[in-house]
Amino acid sequence: MTEMLAQRDYYGKALKELAQRKDIVVLDADLAGSTKTLEFYKACPEGFIEVGIAEQNMIGIASGLAAEGKTVFASTFGVFASGRCWEQTRLGVAYPKMNVKIVATHCGISVGEDGASHQALEDISLMRSLPNMTVISPADAYMTYAATLAIAEYDGPVYMRLGRSPVPVISKEGDEFVIGKARVLSEGSDVTLFGTGQLTYGCMEAAEELKKEGISAEVVDVSTIKPLDAETVLKSVGKTGCAVTAEEHSIIGGLGSAIAELLSEELPVPLRRVGTKDIFGESGKPGELFVKYGLTSKDIAEAARGSVKKKR
Repeated sequence: MTEMLAQRDYYGKALKELAQRKDIVVLDADLAGSTKTLEFYKACPEGFIEVGIAEQNMIGIASGLAAEGKTVFASTFGVFASGRCWEQTRLGVAYPKMNVKIVATHCGISVGEDGASHQALEDISLMRSLPNMTVISPADAYMTYAATLAIAEYDGPVYMRLGRSPVPVISKEGDEFVIGKARVLSEGSDVTLFGTGQLTYGCMEAAEELKKEGISAEVVDVSTIKPLDAETVLKSVGKTGCAVTAEEHSIIGGLGSAIAELLSEELPVPLRRVGTKDIFGESGKPGELFVKYGLTSKDIAEAARGSVKKKR
């Protein structure tokens, strides 16, 4: 049985490790227990600032602390981190290239019963549009841990999105996370499946399903959506001749858009995008919502069949 771990738990674990660094400051907006920044507070209370339900103010404080040489982590739920704070992030973090890491939890439709108001389905789009912003969506808990340590070493603005519930583990504990580098998880010759976040596992499941039909699918984990690893994307698609993107996010402005933009200019091939279709979510159990909104491995496999058929 596939191991299931929550990304936010491993974000907290990494922050606890970073607490020994004197330059690290962690901010939260009344959600430290949910975002797991509480783990940092327990280890280093003097380096933690609870701003309360004031997300825009949190980003302003983060910018000021970064201007004074601190490496700042600011966390809240995805809908607030990306939407409510967008102007403050644009002018206070992205424009001056401040060393602020905005790490958002509870992203995507798998937030479940909290419904549309709390399901961030456009956060990648909002953050990807900002100059100087690096955008990361780790595939699992171990990659979240490694990515947190990696962005702590990176000098500049970062937006990292995490989910709420435990997700399948596809990495090994101790694996390295390299910002800006996609990972080829399995090689194939007929179609490339580009996944991000927990839908990377969906791509792996889809590849197994397609294999039974004689379709060889290459699976690529695109954890860094910006800057996109154009070299790996083009090399893979140059071999397979068609592609599918899969994300727990709108197909508008996310991974699907990023891949489509690159391929349209450099290597036009059939491409199908799996994600939410210009629509808000709703309250429900995550698994049921994945089925309703077409985010399952079966949906990815069907998109792959369509892409391969169009290639032929």
